[in-house]
Amino acid sequence: MMQAQIFIDKDDLYGDRKLHEFVMDFLLSHKVLGATSFEGHSGFGPDHQLQRPDRLFSFDEPPMVVTFVDEDEKAREVIRALRELFKGGLIVTSQVEKW
Repeated sequence: MMQAQIFIDKDDLYGDRKLHEFVMDFLLSHKVLGATSFEGHSGFGPDHQLQRPDRLFSFDEPPMVVTFVDEDEKAREVIRALRELFKGGLIVTSQVEKW
């Protein structure tokens, strides 16, 4: 089984929708085995600028992670289809075991 983690900003949009909501609906419509979205408290990317959206007067965007699991080939197909629709964010995959 494969797990994919999609790292995005909470306020990113896909058209006029929140990107993380679009991704969850996309995964649901593609019938993946399971998915969860998480809002981060802080994070940083390649620019190494720590984002802390919970700080007073902070204009940082909260980080989000959408993670899903499915069989290897299905997960790859879903990632390819998702990448055709949006190029942003970072997608990381790893092998997992179902217990």
